[in-house]
Amino acid sequence: MMTITVIVPTYRRPEDLKRCLEALKKQTLFPREVLVVVRDTDTETWSFLEVFNPDHLPVRIVKIAVPGQVAALNAGLDAAQGDIIAITDDDAAPHPEWLARIETHFLSDDRIGGIGGRDWVYQGTSLLDGACEVVGRVQWFGRVVGNHHLGIGKLREVELLKGANMSYRRTAIANLHFDERLRGTGAQVHNDLAFSLAVKRSGWKLIYDPAIAVDHYPAQRFDEDQRGKFDRIVQINRVHNETLPLLEYLPPVRRAAFLLWGILIGTRTQRGFVQCLRFLPSEGVLAVQKWLASMQGRWQGWQTWRKCLRKAPAQASLEPSCNN
Repeated sequence: MMTITVIVPTYRRPEDLKRCLEALKKQTLFPREVLVVVRDTDTETWSFLEVFNPDHLPVRIVKIAVPGQVAALNAGLDAAQGDIIAITDDDAAPHPEWLARIETHFLSDDRIGGIGGRDWVYQGTSLLDGACEVVGRVQWFGRVVGNHHLGIGKLREVELLKGANMSYRRTAIANLHFDERLRGTGAQVHNDLAFSLAVKRSGWKLIYDPAIAVDHYPAQRFDEDQRGKFDRIVQINRVHNETLPLLEYLPPVRRAAFLLWGILIGTRTQRGFVQCLRFLPSEGVLAVQKWLASMQGRWQGWQTWRKCLRKAPAQASLEPSCNN
């Protein structure tokens, strides 16, 4: 048997948090503790927690004063006592077998450092359904393929896990924290990518099993990063936060290919020149704005990486060597 800590960072979403905690009450394998990480200024969540009945759920509150998901997750890691650290979002509801399946996989192979699964995404009341075999990979030229919300098939080894549904062996992350160099005041997108790749670089296996499932109801964010809306600073931060961990993860030839691909081609959300031309007829000036912000994010990600190389070149290939 392994003990399990569940970490749930939350901010101003008490109804979503309630659904998450109610789902954790229904687990067939009970956690040792559930750490709810709450901002000190989040009066809505504090008011909810005062009246919430945990029943037999071992809820412990971790209070933080620093904004951002990275700080919340790191506070949770520092407080966690379980052999397994399971992480989910406040707007997710784990299926009843979630923790039992996680423990089974960790017990089956002591080389497994991290485990993730499918998050069934709901847009309102509509399920975003689909099927993908390729999940959680970094292509040879650095393009990230997520698809965790669409994964089907058998258990397989991956390179990255998704924050709404990921767990780690305590011994695999004993010397790791979520990267404080990542930018943003709230969601700090790609913190899960950076953490996954750091565990992978340390030599541990990461696996994905679609049967390890949560229902995910993407909720409102209370920072500059509003889902579906373009914001220049958000785009710069997003691309910076993807670029930095990939530069640290990829070997030199693949790193060069990634930078060339990112500048010339990119993706529909993190655009290079070709993608800018692709969307120019339909988006006009907006296409150019998205491209320029993406290029600035790539450049700033490169700068952050180079800054850390200059500070500690001997450690650059092992772990993030400096923090902002």
